[in-house]
Amino acid sequence: MQRWLMKSEPDVFSIDHLAKVGTEPWTGVRSFQARNYMMAMKAGDRVLFYHSSAVPSGVAGVCEVVREAYPDHSAWQAGGDYFDARSTPEKPLWRMVDVRFVARLPRLVPLDELKAIPELAGMMLFSHSRLSVQPVDPLHYDLILRLAARPPQVGGSPKAASRVKPTKPTKPTKPTKDKAPRATKPKATKGTATKGRVTKGRAKR
Repeated sequence: MQRWLMKSEPDVFSIDHLAKVGTEPWTGVRSFQARNYMMAMKAGDRVLFYHSSAVPSGVAGVCEVVREAYPDHSAWQAGGDYFDARSTPEKPLWRMVDVRFVARLPRLVPLDELKAIPELAGMMLFSHSRLSVQPVDPLHYDLILRLAARPPQVGGSPKAASRVKPTKPTKPTKPTKDKAPRATKPKATKGTATKGRVTKGRAKR
């Protein structure tokens, strides 16, 4: 099975919308390259559902191809957002696939975090930012799912953050027990305790 990434603006159609309806035809693709990628999809292929034109944009969930490419009827609907007079029922120009909801990710993995991972440097997502359907290396796919299971990283790459050891709290100093009253200097403590703060994390399809 192959792996893919498909983009949708969340205010148009989000992973939550797909979870509600279960299965949805992926209409409205009007890029020949994206169309050709959909024509290469097979039933059972897994897809990263990407929220585009959002703040932040990122991978939000997973879906699965359940029907392979067939004519996109939205191209024939005059006055519709995806109408294309060049495409007819007799000679359809555009294709679509049906996808089924699989899962929401534990958290959205934002684009900036993806770009910070050296192992993901070759993703088409970074070099073809406007392409709404694109293949994904299975190793990249698996890595992104693992990233989604980790807490979001603040102020650095996940690799760098994983090497940081938590600071041990210092022990309180005991008061002196001298019989004769005299002024004592407080002992200097080594290290400081720190607190981490975790931040919470439209083009047509």
